[in-house]
Amino acid sequence: MTAVLRTIGLTRTYDSYGDDVPALRGVDFTVEAGEFVAIIGPSGCGKSTLLHLIGGLDRPTSGEIYLGDRRVDRLSEAAWAVIRRRQLGYMFQSFNLIANMSASDNIELPALMAGFSPSEARRRREALMAQLDIEPQSNMPPGRMSGGQQQRVALARALINEPALLTADEPTGNLDSQATRDVLAVLKQCHARGQTIVLVTHDPNVASAADRVVRMRDGEIIGENLLEGREPSSDTLRSLVNMEA
Repeated sequence: MTAVLRTIGLTRTYDSYGDDVPALRGVDFTVEAGEFVAIIGPSGCGKSTLLHLIGGLDRPTSGEIYLGDRRVDRLSEAAWAVIRRRQLGYMFQSFNLIANMSASDNIELPALMAGFSPSEARRRREALMAQLDIEPQSNMPPGRMSGGQQQRVALARALINEPALLTADEPTGNLDSQATRDVLAVLKQCHARGQTIVLVTHDPNVASAADRVVRMRDGEIIGENLLEGREPSSDTLRSLVNMEA
């Protein structure tokens, strides 16, 4: 298999009133093409920091990040912007949709920014809205949609440029239980079609949708579970829950 993502010795330290506060402590992490990986751990363990570094939304204090064979941690913000448009899709817990644009325009915008023709951007948008069952919301602004519908629009927006890697930071954190199940079902469908996914969550039930669950605590990876597309056993779910104890 080919590594889509690799980090080596990744650290991130923040300054807090003159004191150094480590958020990541030398993280080595690899994701192969076609994997669905969940990163799980309690609040403050460093999982979202790791995802922000992977997506170029923050910079490491030390260490290396590779997307495919290309080292990216030293790139300029302009170069990162190109990577985010063409290689990375990002889902946020808070959706981050543009409030004064319709669902269809929110989805189409990244394709236009990446240089696709209006007709190609429209074709991709329509295909994704059909796949994600959000065609009825096409002309709605985000404020008129439910949380689950907004997250589906955010997912379509993240997928429109066919990214090598889809990253999701607590994508179900603002959703009720039914919307959570719906969004996870869609993510599993995307994965079944070959999409590589890295998802951050504190919820073991959400993590159980993945093939591999990586556990973090205190800025370090402390272990992992291979689920390999199977429904997790009660023992596996208990192991995921117990890591937060």
